[in-house]
Amino acid sequence: MDAASKVFAAEGFAGATIDAIGQAAGFTKGAVYSNFGSKDELFLALLDREFELRGQQIATALESGCDVPAAARSLSRSVLDSVHDHADYYVLFVEYWLRAVRDPALRERLIARRRAAAAEQADNFAESAAAVPSGRPLAELAQLVVTMNLGIAMEEVLRPGTIDQDLLAQLITALLESVAVRGD
Repeated sequence: MDAASKVFAAEGFAGATIDAIGQAAGFTKGAVYSNFGSKDELFLALLDREFELRGQQIATALESGCDVPAAARSLSRSVLDSVHDHADYYVLFVEYWLRAVRDPALRERLIARRRAAAAEQADNFAESAAAVPSGRPLAELAQLVVTMNLGIAMEEVLRPGTIDQDLLAQLITALLESVAVRGD
């Protein structure tokens, strides 16, 4: 998977070949195809891995306790660090997103994976002491967080340093407080 990620990052989705991915991984093209039915399947598996990584980062940030502003600062820092450390992933995601917009079958597969990522985030919020759910559906909040993360990433990749970490923390604080249970 790491070799595939490097080849996709260097060549883009369209330019990457299964031959090149196999070669980078030390496998034959047939070996790659035995694990993944197509280049799309391999790429979607990489997306799943990246979504899981983002979910773990968000869960870690939210585990900072009941202090919503502290959790928001941690999450803000985590989001921006992730964007800076994985800029290639976000560029590839946008390239793949464009393919999915134009291909209805691929769109449905990508949507399913994005929904699964949002569901994982909803679980993270439900388990967090910082963001105890109120009557609002956590799936909607999680989808908003996943979407915001992509928008932030797109802008940060294009113009690093554009997103102010403290301002992002204020936005996340407001979002988390909007769903936190308030005392009577």
